[in-house]
Amino acid sequence: MTGPKSLEEIEQLYALRGGLHYGEGVTQIEHALQTAILAQAQSAGPGLIVAALLHDIGHLFESEEDVVEGRFDDRHEAVGARMLEALFPESVYRPVALHVAAKRYLCFTEPQYWAGLSPASRQSLRLQGGPFDQAQATAFERAPFWREAVHLRRFDDMGKREEVSGRAFVDYLPMMRDLSAGVTKA
Repeated sequence: MTGPKSLEEIEQLYALRGGLHYGEGVTQIEHALQTAILAQAQSAGPGLIVAALLHDIGHLFESEEDVVEGRFDDRHEAVGARMLEALFPESVYRPVALHVAAKRYLCFTEPQYWAGLSPASRQSLRLQGGPFDQAQATAFERAPFWREAVHLRRFDDMGKREEVSGRAFVDYLPMMRDLSAGVTKA
């Protein structure tokens, strides 16, 4: 699977596949925008805002039917992080890589957290290994950017409202360009 090689290709990908739902009551593009808006409202830094916008980019390479029917876990977080690593700094791709682990962590550390998950998130949690145990939670807390991943996870959970955000993907391109400009390509 070949991922986007430029910000323009990311924009085109969301334009082409962002209308898919993946089991939620909101499209992928609207979920991305809502999640980024929530990060901005909490005064997150640019890296976390862009991570919020792009955290589910890996889903755009999956079959909508496979995701909705819960056939398997395609590890969209790892796929997405690998794609973003060539274009963005760690402050973007590391929280993306950890946002599923953050859900598992929160289910372990905050027992009431599970009750607030959407039905689609509960279903995917089963495929993703369920809540962490103590050893897994401790290991997660040692990972770089784990706190940012927890913040991203909370934005992710709240960014599933049916109303339209009123923002557009293009609104975030200047921020993405600024972050991408500082990345040295190998």
